Amino acid sequence: MKRNKAKYYLIPAIACLAGIVAIGYFYFFTTFLTLKEKQYVYIDDDDTVDSVYAKLEPLSSHHAMTGFRTLIRHFNSDEKIRTGRYAIEPGMNTVNTFRMIRNGQQEPIMLTIPECRTMEQMAARLSGKLMIDSTTIANALTDKAFCQQLGYDTCTIACIFVPNTYEVYWNTSIDKFMSRMVKEHDKFWTSERKQKANDLGLSANEVCTLASIIDEETANNSEKPMIAGMYLNRLRINMPLQADPTVKFALKDFALKRIYHNHLEVKSPYNTYKNTGLPPGPIKVASIQGIDAVLNRVAHNYIYMCAKEDFSGTHNFASSYEEHLKNAARYSKALNERGIK
Repeated sequence: MKRNKAKYYLIPAIACLAGIVAIGYFYFFTTFLTLKEKQYVYIDDDDTVDSVYAKLEPLSSHHAMTGFRTLIRHFNSDEKIRTGRYAIEPGMNTVNTFRMIRNGQQEPIMLTIPECRTMEQMAARLSGKLMIDSTTIANALTDKAFCQQLGYDTCTIACIFVPNTYEVYWNTSIDKFMSRMVKEHDKFWTSERKQKANDLGLSANEVCTLASIIDEETANNSEKPMIAGMYLNRLRINMPLQADPTVKFALKDFALKRIYHNHLEVKSPYNTYKNTGLPPGPIKVASIQGIDAVLNRVAHNYIYMCAKEDFSGTHNFASSYEEHLKNAARYSKALNERGIK
């Protein structure tokens, strides 16, 4: 009789337990995403628990969000919102999604450093990829004290950037990001590269500065060592570099297609028609190809160059001014024929 009574209570208890397990599984262990592809959720400093819910709701089912909200409340995680870029994979359940966000287990991004002309441009490009806003980046890169801490000034800070692709966290701070750039810069400047720069009588910053000018002169990487050799010849004899891209930089008018004599009168340390030697710093973030072109320059006797009249992007080189004037006349004629002003 007692055994039958125990069975009478046991069966409903088992059924009740099974129901609880089924409900728990339904809310916490079924797939969180309703979509079939990996989804990224970005949580920044301005987010609250409610805005996080708003970002997750379009990606998940109603019951998954109910489970997620329950976990947030139970573990008081609404007070510990962690910033980051979180990757939610298809098949991840609600518990795993909650743990990932609660523990800050974000997925890094692949960040490519762009070859920008100004640090304001760099700030705008980086802020589009990182949580840091453009104003914070621009202020840091144009702040004398901040640059000094890194071993640069506001003119040479562009030298710190090596335009490669790096794995970084989206929510990295400006200090951590720039420290990372210092490490990548030091890794790039191997003992071999440093020795080659030293053999040329240049510092790493001076190599970057010259490379930036060469990058703006041509996109033809195979010709860059020739141009490097020409500019190094000019530096050796203390002849002004007379590089048109530096005038554009001084004027902050990068759309100029033709440099006239009035442009050459601009008062700026970047005007290499008025000043001898290298400008105070790069006129853009130098490419790796440009840097290596300087370090592996072609030795020759040319001290003049002029864009070819066929607009191929390459140049005619000359050792004498008379020969250079002939090259320049051909190019000027080609410009006039095309109506380029």
